Amino acid sequence: MIKINLTGIYVTDQDRALDFYTNVLRFRKKFDVPYGDARWLTVVSPAEPDGVQLVLEPGGSKIAREYQHAMLDAGIPVQSFATDDLHAEYERMRDLGVQFIMEPTREGPVTYTVFDDTCGNLIALHQED
Repeated sequence: MIKINLTGIYVTDQDRALDFYTNVLRFRKKFDVPYGDARWLTVVSPAEPDGVQLVLEPGGSKIAREYQHAMLDAGIPVQSFATDDLHAEYERMRDLGVQFIMEPTREGPVTYTVFDDTCGNLIALHQED
């Protein structure tokens, strides 16, 4: 059986990303290891500390920058995270100053919103209804 172990996103600044993903999204740092000029930096959900790791990839390469800009300009989220209470998380994060590009919206069996992670990405947050 194959399972998802790692998934990643490019970030413009690994320190800022670590701060946002741990202090705002409340993920936990799993690995922070020097890796060349950057770090192998991963976070996990506290609900699944041994689950899928999100790699906060250094986005300094031309390809990473072009990809980030293209996705951002198109308004396309690069990841989607799940929550059991979207409206409560929306309010909590908005109170922390997170910039949302849309109000929570129901689409079929899912309610979702999209926010800016301050590191060059749009992220969707969804709840299955």
